[in-house]
Amino acid sequence: MEMIKDELSEEIIKTVKKLINNDASQGITVKDVLKEMDITNRVFYNRFHNMDEVLDILYQEEIIKVRKSIFTPFKQGEDFNAYVLDIATKTLILLNDRAPHMSRYIFISDSENSANYNWWIKAISQIIRDGKKHHYLKEDLEEAALSYSIWCFIRGFNLDAVARNLQKEEAIEIFKYGFSFFLKGIMN
Repeated sequence: MEMIKDELSEEIIKTVKKLINNDASQGITVKDVLKEMDITNRVFYNRFHNMDEVLDILYQEEIIKVRKSIFTPFKQGEDFNAYVLDIATKTLILLNDRAPHMSRYIFISDSENSANYNWWIKAISQIIRDGKKHHYLKEDLEEAALSYSIWCFIRGFNLDAVARNLQKEEAIEIFKYGFSFFLKGIMN
């Protein structure tokens, strides 16, 4: 069956986003959307197979926004350590700000979504290659393993900070402190 894609589809997506932002403690269900919008099951299911499909659309939107927002080119002569710490911190902040109530869903989706994983590993690997090329990073670093470790560090830290309801400023300070030691271990 062909799914309907129309203005009402967009309204359903907006409503789910609103419900997520208003209620982080509960999982949003189709029933919640039906009640909020005063629509029937048929209206929803003619447009989406299930709630996960709507959540995946929101997830993709948020991840694309984060990706576009974090990278700035490294300028020769700049402090490479500060540059990498800034990118990692911006990533943490954007993940937290853009979708704090979707954090658990994003964490699970990141683990299951190979396209997102591959994008991040490629982007992080490029930073590592640049650092090695300019002799900021140790030559013997294994890019794939290190990229994966950095990806997990940022994602895991964000999920835990959100789950513990750490204040944003406190989470940023703790993250910078811990990640700076991680960076010191890989710098020349």
